[in-house]
Amino acid sequence: MPVIFHQRVVRIRPGTRTDRAGNSLPNWSPAAVTRLPVGRLSVQPSTQAETAEADRTRVVTGWHVLSAPGTAPDVRSGDRIEYDGLLCEVVGEVARWPDPVTGRTHHVEWTMTRSTG
Repeated sequence: MPVIFHQRVVRIRPGTRTDRAGNSLPNWSPAAVTRLPVGRLSVQPSTQAETAEADRTRVVTGWHVLSAPGTAPDVRSGDRIEYDGLLCEVVGEVARWPDPVTGRTHHVEWTMTRSTG
């Protein structure tokens, strides 16, 4: 196994709650979320942007995450990720790449970002 797949994250998925109108909404309260450690990953920096405003500076940092060949971690759009002491959000869809020989998932890729400010 290549040494680049040595990193770990924790996937955080919200529970659900129902509002007064009967709509199902994400519930991010600590008792409602599920946490799943995910390993055998390569987490690579991909972007950083800074926006200065009159009363604050906003910084958005992003990472591209790849799972090791032969793995298919349970991560999807809408999840949050704890990485290196930071809380990030999965951005966009999670790509599940098929193995051309077996048709099973070869590896998984996603983008995550963290905003401050």
